[in-house]
Formats: sequence, structure tokens, C-alpha cells
Amino acid sequence: MDKVRHKASEPGFDGFAAGSWDPLLRTGYLMTGDAKDAEDLVQETLLRVARRWKRVRSMDHPAAYARRVLINLVLHDAGRRSRQRAELWQQDGEAEAADESAARALREVDDVAEFRWALAQLPARQRAVLVLRYWADLPVAEVADILGCSEGTVTSTATRAAARLAQILAHSALPATRNDRSASTKGNT
Repeated sequence: MDKVRHKASEPGFDGFAAGSWDPLLRTGYLMTGDAKDAEDLVQETLLRVARRWKRVRSMDHPAAYARRVLINLVLHDAGRRSRQRAELWQQDGEAEAADESAARALREVDDVAEFRWALAQLPARQRAVLVLRYWADLPVAEVADILGCSEGTVTSTATRAAARLAQILAHSALPATRNDRSASTKGNT
């Protein structure tokens, strides 16, 4: 740990960390859908960057390197996080139903919250492509480089992810519409 502290105190790292925190946190949040997970991932990202700071600071785009580290952490830890959530949710079924009901109500109020919820339903790799391509506004070639795949894979994954996202959003709107219809039908009989 002392070695990391020493590396992190090298010139420029503090400024880099302060300037990178918010963009990394936004990316982490969009990727995980959870603020606490995003904070943990950004901290781990900055720790890894600090360990290699001498090399990273000489790069043309150290922020791009940090973003790549973050994306790799998200992709590699996605299974673990989803298992942890599943274990927590299985412990209290009633709270889950209440939480889902509240989440549905919040999604109806705020389109951004609904979109974030739908984005969190996608597999990590599809989320990564959408976040990097459309929110970080990176070119296909750079997204392919970050994810270690071909440009064609990025394009096809983006197409599938967008279609799946639209499907999730449409499906999440259906239950509310059905409930509204059943309520109005009950009132008319």
C-alpha cells in the first residue's frame, strides 16, 4: 500500500484523478446502474492507474487509458455483481415486490430514470458499446480498441443492444397500460 501511496503522490496524479473522477463516475454509473458500484469501480480504476502512473502520464490520452481500465473492470465483474444482487433479492421477496413497484412508479415519473433502468437490464458488453459509442461519443474504431474486438462487432453489438433496449422500454410500458385498461374496465362493469 505504501508503494501505491508513493506512486499516487507523483506529479500530476492528484490533478488527473480530480479531473477524471466525474467522467469516470458517469461512465461507471451508466455501465452498472448503481452509484455505489460505480464509485467502487472508479476507485479501483484510479488505484490501478496510480500503480502505473509513470507510464500512464506519458501517454497521449491518459483519460482514455483510465476509461479502458474502468470498462474492463465492469465487464469482468458484471457476473459477480449480478450474483450478489440476486442473492440479496432472494432474501426478502416482499421487499423486492415493493421495491419493484416503487421502481415502476419512479420510471413512469422520470423518463431518464426509466432509460437508466432499461440500460441496466442489458448485458455488460452491450451496455459498454452503447455507453462508449453514444454517451462518450467515441468513434467505432476507438470503441473496438477499448473492448478488444473488431469494428464490425461494435456495429452489430450496438444494433442488437439498441433493439434490445427498445424492446425493454416497450415491454416496461406494457404492464402499466394493461393495468390502466383493466382498472377502467372494472370501473365500467
